[in-house]
Amino acid sequence: MFKNSLKDGRSVWLNGRQVDITQDPHFVGTLQTIESLFYMLENDQEQKEIGYFDKEYQCWIHKSFLIPRSKDDLIERRKTFQLWTKETDGMMSRLSDYARSRLTGWYANREFYRQYDQEFPEKISSYFHKARKENRFISVVQRDLQIDRSIKSIGDKEKLGLLSITKKTDEGVFVSGAKMIGTAAPYSHDLIIYPLSTIKEENKSLAHMLIVAADSPGLHMVCREPFSADKEKEEDYPLSSKFDEMDTVLIFDNVFVPWERVLLHENTKAIAEIKVDLISNSLAYHQSIIRLYTKLDFVAAIANEIAETIGAEGFLHVQEKLGELIIQLRTISAMIIAAEQNGKYLNNVYIPEFDYIQTARILGTKYYPRAIEIIQLIGSGGFIQIPSSVNDFDSSIGTLLQKYFHGKNTSALERTKLFKLAWDLIGSPFGSRHELYERFYSGDPILQTADQWKRYDKKHWKEYLASYLNRE
Repeated sequence: MFKNSLKDGRSVWLNGRQVDITQDPHFVGTLQTIESLFYMLENDQEQKEIGYFDKEYQCWIHKSFLIPRSKDDLIERRKTFQLWTKETDGMMSRLSDYARSRLTGWYANREFYRQYDQEFPEKISSYFHKARKENRFISVVQRDLQIDRSIKSIGDKEKLGLLSITKKTDEGVFVSGAKMIGTAAPYSHDLIIYPLSTIKEENKSLAHMLIVAADSPGLHMVCREPFSADKEKEEDYPLSSKFDEMDTVLIFDNVFVPWERVLLHENTKAIAEIKVDLISNSLAYHQSIIRLYTKLDFVAAIANEIAETIGAEGFLHVQEKLGELIIQLRTISAMIIAAEQNGKYLNNVYIPEFDYIQTARILGTKYYPRAIEIIQLIGSGGFIQIPSSVNDFDSSIGTLLQKYFHGKNTSALERTKLFKLAWDLIGSPFGSRHELYERFYSGDPILQTADQWKRYDKKHWKEYLASYLNRE
């Protein structure tokens, strides 16, 4: 069982104490969700939907590890992502299919990195085969802590808490420092660590790419406040109770990493390439925009249901808002289709067209907050009048609640469940975290949007205007 694989003594800290996530109530609901998804690969009825049979290993492999050699392969990957993300309503962004897609891209493009490190292809091949055979849960953690953003130089590694190699031995390296944001790290078997910031040669001790086991001695996962609801409140918080992935700060206190898991070290040029690897980025972000579509679809469904429940669907301004949500959906869907249909081969790998994927990701940073706002505008004051719990309907005043809390054509209990679901999405700590996440998970939205202009081929614009401006 997946749950048993996490009973390894990992150091997870919550509310001032070290916890066993397989037993702690704050992790139970999410752990059950992840376990059910991983079990699909063992279920005869579902394994073909999310996996492919590997003749070499004689076992089923999750399709996030499938290297797309054709458009059909890419679509098969999409179907798997759609299935998993539909099971979680798009609320879980780091179910390992994202990190696995990154790993698959680096593995497929491994020979490119031999020019920087002769051992990289063999090292990443070894781990890739292990991860897919053992169905390992992987997370990617890249970002440095927000300690003092006014400091422009990263030379003071210790002051900024930057992860660096502190000691080398014949067996491996020791690293100290910290990384954020380790989403889903407590549920992971392995963490792929590398920097996002630009590393200059004089700071090459920061330029490393590591695969760190989650149970490594000296590795501490410091959790944020849990948003998961108690089991008895599952009906009041239907999303929080099942889909709180947990975010962590990873503190490395003299953590040992064997050389076979040090994919790159003190290699600024290779790290710069790893971050922009087109195969890895295209496959991973393909997964992320499929999840985005499902999440927006889920939000639109709730908004529409609320409008109908309170009898507001006939108002023109409400119809306009619902129409806006449909435009969001169709735009992201079109981007997915365009990315797949306009894909290309790179090193014998069929990858989706990155420009469409990146456009969809940037739109997502604006679409999701707007979608949440639309739910707020449609439901308005109704979200403040929700009973404290669905259990209130079993109280001595249950008949009165039935009289005053019903909807246009729905019972009071059904209306309350709908508004509880919506509140978990727009007003709970879980919901607030998701709005923040969607705004910033792809990086600074201003820089990302400006980069669209920088990267765009503007030559034909000049050609359009040449005759008007008397240019040759």
